[in-house]
Amino acid sequence: MPYTKGEGKRVVIALGGNALGNSPAEQLELVKSTAKNIVDLIADGNNLIVSHGNGPQVGMIKNACDFAHSRDGKTPDVPFPEAGAMSQGYIGYQLSQAILNEMRRRGIMRSTANIITQTVVSPDDPGFKNPTKPVGAFLTEEEAKAKAEETGYVYKEDAGRGWRQVVASPKPERIVEFDAVQDLMNAGYIVVCTGGGGVPVFEKDGAYSGVPAVIDKDRSSARMAADFKADMLIILTAVEKVAINFNTPEQKNLDHMSVADAQRYIEEGQFAPGSMLPKVQACLEYLADYPSGKALITSLECAEAAIKGETGTTITVD
Repeated sequence: MPYTKGEGKRVVIALGGNALGNSPAEQLELVKSTAKNIVDLIADGNNLIVSHGNGPQVGMIKNACDFAHSRDGKTPDVPFPEAGAMSQGYIGYQLSQAILNEMRRRGIMRSTANIITQTVVSPDDPGFKNPTKPVGAFLTEEEAKAKAEETGYVYKEDAGRGWRQVVASPKPERIVEFDAVQDLMNAGYIVVCTGGGGVPVFEKDGAYSGVPAVIDKDRSSARMAADFKADMLIILTAVEKVAINFNTPEQKNLDHMSVADAQRYIEEGQFAPGSMLPKVQACLEYLADYPSGKALITSLECAEAAIKGETGTTITVD
């Protein structure tokens, strides 16, 4: 039986790494606190799609499998797309369970659904010409060359520490399971999906195949939010508001940015690459494809107040 939908906003919320842990046991405790903040939004009547990162988790899985494969001869080699799917499964299990438990504790009769999500990327994406994202275990140069010859993967030396597989970070083009996510949300479920940006796949002749790559989860969340025409995209991070002149005496926290403001700040180099910059860029991608939406960047703890307009940094077309 479908669950009753809330009467509030349709929101895609992207959880930052601070909401999760570096091990299954640590994460199991952290997601209980994370779930309380998410359920605060559900209690206010909002309908949520929840995405999350998977950096430490997919690294843990890939490193463990590589280690076992290289030593016992019995453990099969686990390709990176499969490791990504594994991380989506266990993170989604813990996160959706914690949300469900918190809703039950409060008497909110809704349920969760966790979907292992694939994301279509283009083989012509420029990222594939020069992969830079290191994944998996450290190898010797000889081991790396042998693996490269065996698998066709790219390996590079990593800061004098050894050789590692490197993969591309392509632009997400389409969420394969979008229709399923939409149907579940329309039926009243809280949907956990697009974990780690989704497992990257190529689409050829109507068939999908996994490809070793890392998709930025904020960009995939933006793609999902735009396609769903979500009222709001919320990207959660470690700070309450976006700032310019960050960590200087002239630091200024921003309540609002227009798209033009954000683009100007990017040109000025106000946002650090690998930190705030990709989050702002993801918001701009969402607004470019769905100008009626509103993007919000804030911390997990401030999310409920921010969605009410009391804090956080909003980004809109005007």
